[in-house]
Amino acid sequence: MDFLPLGLKLTGQTVVIVGGGDTALRKAGLLHRSGAVIRLIAPQWRTDLCALVEQGGGDCRQRVYQEGDLDQARLVVACTDDDALNQRIAGQCHARGLPVNVVGRPELSSFVFPALVDRNPLFVAITSSGASPVLVRRLRDQLEAWLPARWGRLATFLGRLRESVAARLPGRRQREAFWEAQLDGPLMEQVLSGHESEAEHALERALAGIDGNPAAARGEVYLVGAGPGDPDLLTFRGHHLLTKADVVLYDRLVAPEIVALARADAEKVYVGKARDQHALPQGEINDLLVHYASQGKRVCRLKGGDPFIFGRGGEELENVVAAGIDFQVVPGVTAAAGCAAYAGIPLTHRDHAQSVRFVTGHRRDGSVDLDWPNLMAEQETLVFYMGLVGLKEICAQLMAHGRAPDTPIALVSRGTTDAQEVITGQLDSLPAALEGRTVHAPTLIIVGSVVSLHPRYRWFGEAGRSTPDA
Repeated sequence: MDFLPLGLKLTGQTVVIVGGGDTALRKAGLLHRSGAVIRLIAPQWRTDLCALVEQGGGDCRQRVYQEGDLDQARLVVACTDDDALNQRIAGQCHARGLPVNVVGRPELSSFVFPALVDRNPLFVAITSSGASPVLVRRLRDQLEAWLPARWGRLATFLGRLRESVAARLPGRRQREAFWEAQLDGPLMEQVLSGHESEAEHALERALAGIDGNPAAARGEVYLVGAGPGDPDLLTFRGHHLLTKADVVLYDRLVAPEIVALARADAEKVYVGKARDQHALPQGEINDLLVHYASQGKRVCRLKGGDPFIFGRGGEELENVVAAGIDFQVVPGVTAAAGCAAYAGIPLTHRDHAQSVRFVTGHRRDGSVDLDWPNLMAEQETLVFYMGLVGLKEICAQLMAHGRAPDTPIALVSRGTTDAQEVITGQLDSLPAALEGRTVHAPTLIIVGSVVSLHPRYRWFGEAGRSTPDA
């Protein structure tokens, strides 16, 4: 490697920056956060740059660079527009044995600034040794999105308890094994979800087990919304818990690409349900969550869409709560939001709808017996889940109770996937237009003036195709 990544303590140390532009401001911001005292040299500079330097107790010298500016410096950063000057600064620093970074010129530099993912006190540094800054930024952005914001809190929590654990476990290997076990257990998830007191109790139980009073193995249940179909709509927290699970229970609405994100050694159990075709009855699914968690396993129940919006998530948690098993619920992008966005249909719009209502189009007994009089507001968008079989009845009842026959309606089939199809029409014509036509589930029905905005608001990367005016 061309540069060895190191952590350097700069608190109270003088760092020289030669240059007063945008690059100097970026480097000064990073050095300021590290506690360095900055000495800024430039004939002119950004006002906010000088203010930042002075805020950290540094000084601003508004003149051309002189070699004496390097005196008592710990590091030097050269970021002027004058390449000859940057080379001269680098040569003088090398002669003094003083670390120098010439921005954009790694061959002249003795150190480089890595891109940082900051979860203070936890940091991830990324560098290409100056070969490809754009690639480094891209990787940093991906890690920023993947690494939960609360990992800094987790690092602080663990650091606060290091001494007490070390007193109980004097052997280094024993301590490492203990902490590895904790990071694979409930302690980590409790801190990341903001429940630090529960995490401390979990730690005490673990220490009690080491002291000869082992606590019973405790499993967990993660109820995770997998989104409406597109694997990219899985949340980062959902992905995090999925990759921790020992057992994954998933249904037919979960994309195979999402299931594939689980650990290779995780047990994967299909519990999918199509209309009137259940792989497992709902009661058995509820029991399975308790069954696996009672064995001390981490169980991820992957559900299409959002678990608490027509996902029967509340039902599945009943047995878990009754058994006293720890659980987490991770919301997902519900079908109404995901499918409408991918179809280019805003659910609310100042000129069309001031509210939106989610309605089940399929009762437990298979009927479509709804509170129709309360679904008549013209300025409200209606979204029917599981309404394909009852589409004709839904349209008829809406018109019978006052909705205009020419009210726009859209049916979104296999929304957010590559096979998405959007079929638009009116209440009085759409059911007849679909007779004899194969429409694939899952489907979502959107009723209201906002449907008229399709396909104008359809984004250029929309999956699938549209069939207007069915």
